[in-house]
Amino acid sequence: MNIIVRLFGVFFFQVSGLAAMSNIALSDDKPIDVYTQETPAVPQQMTTQRICSLDPIEDLLPPPQTKASNSFLSYLADQGFTQNQEGSWVCYANDPKKEGRYFTLFKVKQVDNRLIASSFLDEGSLIEGQENRSLDFFMMLIERHMNTNQENRQGIRRYLEAFVSLVKEGKIKPTRRAFLFDQPNRALVIYHTLSSGNLKGTGITINIYLPKS
Repeated sequence: MNIIVRLFGVFFFQVSGLAAMSNIALSDDKPIDVYTQETPAVPQQMTTQRICSLDPIEDLLPPPQTKASNSFLSYLADQGFTQNQEGSWVCYANDPKKEGRYFTLFKVKQVDNRLIASSFLDEGSLIEGQENRSLDFFMMLIERHMNTNQENRQGIRRYLEAFVSLVKEGKIKPTRRAFLFDQPNRALVIYHTLSSGNLKGTGITINIYLPKS
């Protein structure tokens, strides 16, 4: 497969489905109860950090035992994601600036023959830990749902790392244009403003065409 690994060497692609990519970027702004208690000591052992867990104590918890729907994305439950009523898999995060508020951090949904996955920036800023977790989130989906090999994925990760880093530095502005990061799979990444929902900010979204079975 031919991999496009240089960020400034790609063509811009105007995609008719980009509206759907931003329309899926719904967020939640709901109050939650906040409990104050003494933090237990963390055992001195290696733990596997879940993508949807920004609290080291949550990482110690076993994955939920409840079975989700038969969605082929149900493996995300082990990463701390939950499935909402519309069928999307979402990861919620506490707002570090406002106690008692949480918002959607990650979201992925199947739309026809595509997977649309987003990492949301509250007011245009990444929260602590979001940069690496976004990359892990995107790469997990790419590994599972795209026809790639290890070398392929390494090139894709380097590309997305550069893209997210440039977004963080403010060198990429929100746009309706998508960047092609994998030619054979027609995989796209876009940095865009949110067109719906309560979260005031932007999102980094990848659009993956699912291989035909």
